[in-house]
Amino acid sequence: MKAAITATANYLPPDILTNHELEIMLETNDEWIRSRTGISERRILKDPAKATSYMCGEVARQLLEKRAMTADDIEVIIVATMTPDMLFPSTACITQSIIGATNAWAFDINAACSGFLYALNIGASLVESGSHKKVMVIGADKMSSVTDYTDRSTAILFGDGAGGVILEPAKKEGYGILDARMYSDGANGKDHLLMTGGGSRNPSTHETIDKRMHYIHQDGRQVFKAAVIAMAEVAEEMMSRNHLRAEDIDYLVPHQANQRIIDATAERMGVDGKKVVSNVARYGNTTAGTIPICLAELDEQHKLQTGSNLVLVSFGAGYTWGGIYVKWQ
Repeated sequence: MKAAITATANYLPPDILTNHELEIMLETNDEWIRSRTGISERRILKDPAKATSYMCGEVARQLLEKRAMTADDIEVIIVATMTPDMLFPSTACITQSIIGATNAWAFDINAACSGFLYALNIGASLVESGSHKKVMVIGADKMSSVTDYTDRSTAILFGDGAGGVILEPAKKEGYGILDARMYSDGANGKDHLLMTGGGSRNPSTHETIDKRMHYIHQDGRQVFKAAVIAMAEVAEEMMSRNHLRAEDIDYLVPHQANQRIIDATAERMGVDGKKVVSNVARYGNTTAGTIPICLAELDEQHKLQTGSNLVLVSFGAGYTWGGIYVKWQ
């Protein structure tokens, strides 16, 4: 019994932060940002009273409406995020409270930008086991809350957003989430993309705040190199394991970190650029939100037909990365 995606939804905050606005804040310019990242603007959840769970709640409500379900129907809620409302309780539990899903159990996954694929794989496994029939999986991050807007190398990259899906048993054999491979490499990745403050190693103090330890720090060159290799290799693995040729793939849905990484992944796979999903220009890197946002946009545009072959690939801090092959139901 495979799990199939039966509903998609996304939420993007209304406020836009453009490259031209960043020119005022930083020593940078629109051409420099676009040429290196492909990003023109990103969405920002400006209201300080609204956290990641707010965006999750908006996505969850849409999913229930689209699938004509009530909150009581949902059995599990998994939220992938690296910007939880707080260390505990989980953002998934807060989302559960927002929609009133009293019959569900809920938990968070933190695999940074790979979080949604990790969560999707776990959710699909719960359905495949036969123990659950309705699983909600959401990827969401309020990256503006951990972005240092005095640091040109990271401030230009990130935006806020959320997306999610409902998983249910596939109606027909050979459809749904057919294959998945997840990886991590802490030995080589743990020091290149991180936030050092706020955990048990460096609890919040005046010193950690003064040292700006509660913001993202990234070795961009190392992360770029590792991301291109890992995403391309796991995409190729999905193709090889499932006997797919480039022409068999309807859409490659990569994590939206940087247009250059997206292009390099597609080129290595030999996939036509028209089949590569990209919205990084409009939203920037929403980390765990990127892939489900892409899926929801494809769905809204009626581009997903029964039998469409999708390859989803991601790469994130840790290092973490993965790939999932979906045949759309």
